[in-house]
Amino acid sequence: MRRHVRPLLFTALAASCGVALAAGADQAPKGRLPSWAVPQSYQIAFKVDPAQQDFSGTTTIRVKLARAADHVWLDGASLTVSKVTVTDAAGKTRGAKYVEADPRAGVVRVDFGGVLQPGEITLKFEYTAPLNAQLQGLYKVTAKGQPYAMTQMEPISARYAFPSFDEPGFKTPFDISITLPEKDVAVANTQQVSEKPAGKGWKTVTFAQTLPLPTYLVAFAVGPWDITPTAEISPDAYRSKPLPLRGIAAAGEAHRMSHVISETPSIIHALENYYGFGYPWDKLDVLAAPDFAAGAMENAGLVTFRDWLLLLDKDSPARDVRGSFNVTAHELAHQWTGDTVTLAWWNDIWLNEAFATWMQQKVTEEVHPEYRADLDRVRGAQGAMANDSLVSARKIRQPITGNGDIMTAFDGITYQKGAAVIGMFENYVGDKTFQQGMRAYIQAHKFGNANADDLVGAIATAAGKGEAFKHAFKSFLDQSGVPYVQTKLARENGQTVLTLKQSRYLPLGSRGDSQRIWGVPVCVRYGIAGGSKVACDMLDKATGSMVLAGASTPTWVMPNANAAGYYRFSLDKSELDALVRQVARLSDAEQLAYADAIGASFQHGDLDAGQVLAALKPLTESKTPQVFTAPLARLDWIYHHVAKTDAQRARVAAWVKAAYLPKLERLGYQRKPGESEDDSLLRSTLAGALAFDYKLPDVRAALLKQGEAALKKNASGRLDLAAANPDLLGDALGVAVQTQGKSAVDALIAELPQTSDPALRNGILGGLASVEDPALAGQVRDFALSKPVKVGEMAALLRSGRDTEAQRDAMWTWFTGHYPQILKRTGSFAGGYLPLLAAGGGCSTAEAQRLQAFFKPRINDAAGIARGLAQTSESIELCAALKAKQDPASILR
Repeated sequence: MRRHVRPLLFTALAASCGVALAAGADQAPKGRLPSWAVPQSYQIAFKVDPAQQDFSGTTTIRVKLARAADHVWLDGASLTVSKVTVTDAAGKTRGAKYVEADPRAGVVRVDFGGVLQPGEITLKFEYTAPLNAQLQGLYKVTAKGQPYAMTQMEPISARYAFPSFDEPGFKTPFDISITLPEKDVAVANTQQVSEKPAGKGWKTVTFAQTLPLPTYLVAFAVGPWDITPTAEISPDAYRSKPLPLRGIAAAGEAHRMSHVISETPSIIHALENYYGFGYPWDKLDVLAAPDFAAGAMENAGLVTFRDWLLLLDKDSPARDVRGSFNVTAHELAHQWTGDTVTLAWWNDIWLNEAFATWMQQKVTEEVHPEYRADLDRVRGAQGAMANDSLVSARKIRQPITGNGDIMTAFDGITYQKGAAVIGMFENYVGDKTFQQGMRAYIQAHKFGNANADDLVGAIATAAGKGEAFKHAFKSFLDQSGVPYVQTKLARENGQTVLTLKQSRYLPLGSRGDSQRIWGVPVCVRYGIAGGSKVACDMLDKATGSMVLAGASTPTWVMPNANAAGYYRFSLDKSELDALVRQVARLSDAEQLAYADAIGASFQHGDLDAGQVLAALKPLTESKTPQVFTAPLARLDWIYHHVAKTDAQRARVAAWVKAAYLPKLERLGYQRKPGESEDDSLLRSTLAGALAFDYKLPDVRAALLKQGEAALKKNASGRLDLAAANPDLLGDALGVAVQTQGKSAVDALIAELPQTSDPALRNGILGGLASVEDPALAGQVRDFALSKPVKVGEMAALLRSGRDTEAQRDAMWTWFTGHYPQILKRTGSFAGGYLPLLAAGGGCSTAEAQRLQAFFKPRINDAAGIARGLAQTSESIELCAALKAKQDPASILR
């Protein structure tokens, strides 16, 4: 899955099941369901009309009892169960009772009315339930006035759609059938095998039995879907038959899926070649969802996406085109890591998401090397390090203590840190050796489950490594934090020696304990006569050293060669000065690691703002956009939090203007025929930063011109949104909103309900999110809670406008005043995100204190709030500590 906000469970007591648990009954499980009752297969049948508010279902589960029992525990939420029967191993059927035992967790108890002996039993449930309104389970969405129903089961939302053993460790075949209106279309994980009339305007569609799946990968959709003609992905050495491929979208939109359909075969072939294992399912559908909580979801055979990732044409923003390929590669990588081999329990979600992120980058490097996925990996790791520097950071393998831990596991630690750690150990053992281990892992656990020991063991075996290697790998899985490698050069016995010391990286103001040890594969690049050389060693103690053979005297050191390591490094002043002079000789990835090291030293309190400005300057000479723009985020923080006087702000603005405006002016503000996606993306990055962070008049004037043109009505009375460069639409409308005020806001609010194109909707949302006037900001936030704004779009309007304390105060007042509506509309699927939504960007002790005071009494309102509160509060406190440390005068030195 791409993205990481997920629903909290809330339930209504089933009308027919309002009975108390029998006296002496065992307690409802708080974590995993008991292992003595294991599902063997499911038959799930649904009657769904997306135009209605409810659906009905019949679920039949074969269950193996390993011990005598008078009940079983399973999962169900918001289901009104009218009838339950249990058939014992002898074929005798009796009535049973369905009892909600833990409504918040969605755990239920099925009482048999007597003890059944070990063996295979069959449970059958008949029930009704609402089509969910918060993008979880089986939910309802509307596009162009037409209703659709579709599913999102991960992580624990299958229980909203059918009674189930809703855990990843239970994999079984599923037989799916759907009764739906004759005019509608149904799709599911597997190919359709029959369609029969069901009377009075209904039909029943049946699908082929699935291979073993966990409940969270079950998927289907019902509605007036538009489907592309079936294409075929050719057979290869690992798959003997052509693979049917289709695109599915809301009515009238499937023609816009030609781009993703054309790109998909290359992704599938690259994955098959890597794993030596053919795509396992009987077809591949990719579906553009009109509204969606995640970015995409890897359902076996029916992969679902936010619509803007798949509905592309010649005018689509370059970031959407590139994002489409990257996300598609990620979700299709899951067909092996996640779908074919599934985690046994949610503490190992990294086996799904980290590996899909890592594999996506490998596929992108192979198919689209110009996308520079190698740099995406480095930047992703650095983003994860920002979170991993918190004392409250999750471990990659975080113990699961409740649903909140499951919900908040879909974050940068799981995805980007996990991918970086995998890449680090792949670099250590060699990519071919690592591939051998991955192939063995897939073969050993295909269509079953696995855990971290299985994966690490497979890699260790392939590499001929023992317990020391396993311990080093697991040291990154089982403890949080970023290793901090401090280096110092010395001459010993005529040799150049680099001494190493590791600890946990902690920013200024942190209350954490820095004494922590990892098994860190440290690789350093150092200067030799006429070039450079790389030396590597495993640092698995607090201190260590390595001899730099052939080093020039004096030499320079880059302590993270190829940026392959998940760690931060520091150099003393003389070594840093030497490295600054060599920046241009470093690879692009190493330059990004250098930029992160400068930022980390600043946050650690070792460098002041003026030193940061000087150290980052060489990066602006790079021809690589990712490196060229790397200083922007750090300078933005200095501009808004360090600079106090007009002269200090002017100094930072002048630095930025000199470095970036000439490049933007050469690119211009319109697309050029045949220009690269890199140029389109760089134009967008620079225009947004210079227009909004630094408000450069020339940039704002150019964007305003486009924004004003886009706000003019065309012959049909609609806004002429096509008048702006598609890559700059949100920025152009944002400048117009800040300049024109209410008339622009009102025009965009009126236009959004009339606009179905997802890229244009994103542009409108971007424009509205740029509002600065306090009254208009309130109007936009109120609009975010209204029906024209999709649930999945709401955060786009609420997470901006936080640069100043006054803006954050206004957001805080609005959020606390509208908290019940926010909670109700999201259905708490973003529980862990709520504190960040309320107070993200805060930089004072007072802001942290009011956040704690508000959310502590509401900690149980949604799963994940506790972790979100801890991390957001800590981030605010660290920002305040860093801000207090600054000497603004250093900017002018």
